[in-house]
Amino acid sequence: MGELKALLPWQGQSLIAHQVKALADAGVDRIVVVLGHRHQELAREINNETNTEWTLNPDYLQGKTTSIKAGLRALDSRLPETILLLSVDQPRTAETIAEVLQQHRSVSPMITIPTCGGKGGHPIVFDGALIDELGRIKEESQGIREVVQRHREGTRRVELGRDELLWDLNTPEQYRAALKGPD
Repeated sequence: MGELKALLPWQGQSLIAHQVKALADAGVDRIVVVLGHRHQELAREINNETNTEWTLNPDYLQGKTTSIKAGLRALDSRLPETILLLSVDQPRTAETIAEVLQQHRSVSPMITIPTCGGKGGHPIVFDGALIDELGRIKEESQGIREVVQRHREGTRRVELGRDELLWDLNTPEQYRAALKGPD
């Protein structure tokens, strides 16, 4: 991207502040933000949100799986019923997050993957019983994809038809397109 994605402007605030607020507004009762590069600066962006804490991943350069595992470790002994995973470069509205959570809770599958036009999107919701399995993911084995593959039979794919489910801001072009909103 050429700059720190978490600090990109998004709807009048930084992308990271937007994500945390959207999660809180969607009713997520505990938000753990995993920070790495420039963590002190990023922590200032989220410290005012209720039910939000941050943890440091000193191994962030080794891949996404290290951040997921750092977030899971931050849960300590307070095991959640559900685990929602969402990257900072995947901006979602509170309404979309709430709908994905509602869809997961209505049937209680092991994993819920929202889709748009048949394509899998984010956020993905996992049953809390998968916490140990998620804690053992590795970059070499495709991270959470391996967990999803193992639990294919217990995975619910829910078509929500929202373009934002597929947004992943890895390039300036993707960022500009997402800023324009849904097609």
